[in-house]
Amino acid sequence: MIDSSIWIERFRPKNFDEIVGQDVIVKRIKAFVESKNIPHLLLAGPPGVGKSTIALVIAKELFGEYWMGNFVELNASSDRGINVIREDVKNFARTKSIGNVPFKIILLDEADSLTRDAQQALRRTMEQYSNTCRFILSANYSSRILSPIQSRCTIFRFKPLDKESINKIIDRVCKEEKLKVDDKAMEALMYVSSGDARRLENVMQSCSMISNKITEDLVYEIVSAAKPKEIKEILEFAIEGKFSQAKEKLLDVMLKHGLSGLDIVKQIQGEIWNLKISDNRKIELIDKCGEIEFRMVEGSDEFLQLEGLIANFMKNDKT
Repeated sequence: MIDSSIWIERFRPKNFDEIVGQDVIVKRIKAFVESKNIPHLLLAGPPGVGKSTIALVIAKELFGEYWMGNFVELNASSDRGINVIREDVKNFARTKSIGNVPFKIILLDEADSLTRDAQQALRRTMEQYSNTCRFILSANYSSRILSPIQSRCTIFRFKPLDKESINKIIDRVCKEEKLKVDDKAMEALMYVSSGDARRLENVMQSCSMISNKITEDLVYEIVSAAKPKEIKEILEFAIEGKFSQAKEKLLDVMLKHGLSGLDIVKQIQGEIWNLKISDNRKIELIDKCGEIEFRMVEGSDEFLQLEGLIANFMKNDKT
């Protein structure tokens, strides 16, 4: 078995054909690369869906053996001030590229973490050095990127990986690492990863350190999450008016899995859609989950808020 520290890099796609779940985006970007010219790019979407990977593949396909000299990655969440743009970015952007491609590439990962001043400086830098450098901005929330920067970029919006794509990744990891995953464990991995390939591989890596056979129980134990059926049981008790049983089950689940109030609210929100109640009631309860989560973030007592949420399920059942 390989060293656990290099799992993510080991299974990172090396070319466009290995990237799963983003076929339309890959097709469009591949056309840019084949023409040996790309615009500034803004890759927006949830974490773990291939944004940084595509940027690396672009660099390797464009520059070949010279890619490391023509490509730099900066994480904007750790270096988010204006000095990074004025110094590091400009110094790299103003120098000539190596090879027959007339520009370099700068990847600004988590660009939505850049301060407003830094983004204003970046806006001017993108104009000034457009002949010698292309920028690839990766962001979880594109709305946090200034409009003038967005207008200078071709925007690609990524989606969470679907079940088929997650299955392909699981099969590849199992084949190369000689792991066994049963059907229930497969469903559990899909549930806890929520379309995030990086989280999926991290969970599988952690499970593999314990056993070569990955089971449903092992997955939920590793991620410290409640099983969907446990959450559903709590909600069904509440809807049936069995407040004491719902409360006891909730406390038992939280203590057994070491869950915080925020963790349990997010799982409750996901299970509401699977309840046999009207759509209007589902909407009301989702809205209540949002309110409870806000109160917890602001510092309210978790157990008191969760009891209030359970009581609200019962109240809505009778109205």
